[in-house]
Amino acid sequence: MNAEDTALLLVRLAVGITMIAHGLNHWRGGGRIEGTARWFSGLGLRHGRLQAWASVVTEVGAGALLVLGLLTAPACAAVISVMLVAGILAHRPNGFFVFKDGYEYVLVLAVTALALAMLGPGGFSADEAAGIEVTGWAGGGIALGVAVAATAGLLGAFWRPLPKEAETAGEPDSSEPDSSEPEAASA
Repeated sequence: MNAEDTALLLVRLAVGITMIAHGLNHWRGGGRIEGTARWFSGLGLRHGRLQAWASVVTEVGAGALLVLGLLTAPACAAVISVMLVAGILAHRPNGFFVFKDGYEYVLVLAVTALALAMLGPGGFSADEAAGIEVTGWAGGGIALGVAVAATAGLLGAFWRPLPKEAETAGEPDSSEPDSSEPEAASA
């Protein structure tokens, strides 16, 4: 048992389990799928229910792949994309610090996923057992390239930010999550 493989396993487990928990919370937590859908709609994403289910499937799926160490670069791409969307739509306006609902948390998860794509899943992984080795610049390039393309596609197809006059006309601030959606503060 070498230290590098053990460290990569720990990182995969931490990020993977975090993503699974995050996805399950979007589905079954506080406001359930309806609250998550309202939250996504409040961020300016069209078809909030579709977005909610897509986030559940992406987060749980990517997390499970990371736990297994299977298809690591694409799984990391999914994590990075989810964090990019969250960072851009929900956290960027609030500055850096997570205690002010800033992008600190999503940045750390995204960069960790990128580093994991570059380093690979390590010896204790399904990728290793199957002989799948996409690491280094190729792993990082796949993860970052797919994540940026997916994020741009999602935002281009579904994001329609509310006009500033709607926010100032006495409507609730759409960047604030629905209080029935406890996950809203973290991504």
